[in-house]
Amino acid sequence: MSLHARRVTLPAITPLVLQKRVIKVYSEDDTSRALEVPSGILAKDVCQLLILKNHCIDDHNWTLFENLPQTGLERIIEDHELVIELQSNWGMEDENRLYFRKNYAKYEFFKNPMNFFPDQMVLFSRETNSAITHAEILQMFLSSSACPEIHGHLYTKEQGKKSWKKLYFLLRRSGLYFSMKGTSKEPRHLQFFSEFNCSDVYVLIAGKKMYGAPTNYGFCFKPNNTGGTEDLKLLCAEDEESRTCWVTAVRLFKHGMQLYQNYIRLQHRSGFSAQNVSPMRSISENSLVAMDFSGHKSRVIDNPTEALSAAVEEGLSWRRKSCTRLNAHGSPATSQSLITNMAIHISQPWFHHNISRNEAQKLILQQGHIDGSM
Repeated sequence: MSLHARRVTLPAITPLVLQKRVIKVYSEDDTSRALEVPSGILAKDVCQLLILKNHCIDDHNWTLFENLPQTGLERIIEDHELVIELQSNWGMEDENRLYFRKNYAKYEFFKNPMNFFPDQMVLFSRETNSAITHAEILQMFLSSSACPEIHGHLYTKEQGKKSWKKLYFLLRRSGLYFSMKGTSKEPRHLQFFSEFNCSDVYVLIAGKKMYGAPTNYGFCFKPNNTGGTEDLKLLCAEDEESRTCWVTAVRLFKHGMQLYQNYIRLQHRSGFSAQNVSPMRSISENSLVAMDFSGHKSRVIDNPTEALSAAVEEGLSWRRKSCTRLNAHGSPATSQSLITNMAIHISQPWFHHNISRNEAQKLILQQGHIDGSM
């Protein structure tokens, strides 16, 4: 009896990076959308995909957020992060979500660093010239050699205790430290608190309710591979300005030049082309049409390019300390002027009708510390 060899052909193995995964992304109104994406997709690519599928205006402010409702945490997912890798750290029973919404303060510190780094919170080495501009401070954060320190008082929650203690903290490239003797910066008085190479910084969504935080401006360090509260390093600032400074500095220390490259890439991307983006608005504007109130009579804007330009201009209006479009109409002395001004407000992306104080505060906190939000 003869034996015949049989050739066995193994199925081709698809590289992991090319395999498809299904992710669910939520919008600010809690509606969700399922997307089939490659395993190696970046957060910026998910945002771009949703911008196209939802027909949003690409004004460079759309951001992906990681929301952890069971622990009351949320953070910005940086543009260069791998979304599937992030989700792999979630537990099977976790109710974690990805959110897609605008964040005007995402890279605002590159444009207006003075709003993010108050002079009283920034320290320099002794050999550094004290006359330093905010732009130079930003360059130091991005440099691997020179680097400023962020300092100030924070509340911290001790492990296993309900009480919060106020301590003096120093943030350096090597991590976060607190002083065991008042405001002393002597090495022998500094105690290591947390590093951030293997951790991410989150803001507390409901810090007072869930953790008994002394203020509404809580944040924390969470190790990448844990989902519970036992390893959280909880902190709380006195106000939004100081929390924004701490969180922004941690982002810069952790990601450095990569953040700047993300920002520059957005500026160079031709995301304002009317050929690939439809002039539609976010959920607060879904029932509206593009209008022009600059003339004696209001008119509907039919030209997509003109509508897109108008929408982009409105999206940037949050930076202005005074609204020049309102000034152009003069004093609202007549009923027609009142009607026109009301229509302008309704057409703005910042207008939200019939919302509670808590909902308004939540929307403000989502934008961070930027001109016009407070």
